[in-house]
Amino acid sequence: MKLDTVALVETPEGTDLHADLVGLLPRALAYIVDFSIRAGIIFALWIFAIFLGGTGWGLFLIVFFLLEWWYPVYFEVFRGGQTWGKRIYKIKVVSDDLTPIRLGPSLIRNLLRSADIFPSFYGVGILCILTTRRFQRLGDLAAGTVVIYSENEVHDTSALNAVSAVTPHHPIGEDQQMAFINFALNRGNMSQERQEEIAEIIRPRLPLNADRASDYVRGVGKWLLGAK
Repeated sequence: MKLDTVALVETPEGTDLHADLVGLLPRALAYIVDFSIRAGIIFALWIFAIFLGGTGWGLFLIVFFLLEWWYPVYFEVFRGGQTWGKRIYKIKVVSDDLTPIRLGPSLIRNLLRSADIFPSFYGVGILCILTTRRFQRLGDLAAGTVVIYSENEVHDTSALNAVSAVTPHHPIGEDQQMAFINFALNRGNMSQERQEEIAEIIRPRLPLNADRASDYVRGVGKWLLGAK
């Protein structure tokens, strides 16, 4: 099975980009931070409105509306896809082609929070995140957006153009999949000699027709990233 926590996109120029997708827990923690910030501001305004009467309550309702519906839209569109909560947990919202999110999709994904929240405590949204391949809630599916890790957000895989994708000859676990991908992208910035040395460690487990261990490992990594 191909690793589902990686989003792979081929640009019109033929360059492959990939980013690491975010699961339920970091998204939930970021939401809790954002909810706490909004709740704190609303509570302060509620106290303020008590003393101002009608004018205060009018201001309270306006700010409540803006915080509830425009807070996430503003930060997603004008602050790099990151609310304060997402910035803390180093995640961001982008379009599913890994380009920055635009106003229209941001409005769609946030308006549909009203559907994701049913039946309670974001039950529908949580179910969608847990069952969709790219961890998307209803709003993401409708808007064509995904949530990715911003600290390691997009990687150029054009260096693998000369490598042929290789289907592994036996099942490999998720930890092994990440090891193959990291090796293929040379995330450790290793020299060619060091790559060859590390790849040779698993030589006894390679198929007999594999000439160079490093080419086989990179080929499997490319296959895991979605190449045919």
